[in-house]
Amino acid sequence: MTARLPPNSKRPAKRVGIGMRPPVNPHAEAWIRQGDAGALNKGDCYTARLTLDITPALRARIKVSAFTQGVTVADLLRGLLEREFPEHRKEDTP
Repeated sequence: MTARLPPNSKRPAKRVGIGMRPPVNPHAEAWIRQGDAGALNKGDCYTARLTLDITPALRARIKVSAFTQGVTVADLLRGLLEREFPEHRKEDTP
């Protein structure tokens, strides 16, 4: 069997057949559909974005602080905002 060379090619064309799909394991499929709640990214549960204009110097300080604490800037700022604006404040309750 001689393989034909595609136009402008030095290598012979290689055809690879695609085999049948392997049988489905119902337990594996159920496990995949179930998912892992711990595998969710932290950003997946946040639905609102907040854009702030800050100075480059402040941005640098925030980034350095996040790095030294071993967290992302987003996590650092979320924690800061949660501490400053908790869900249930004494001042908000009658």
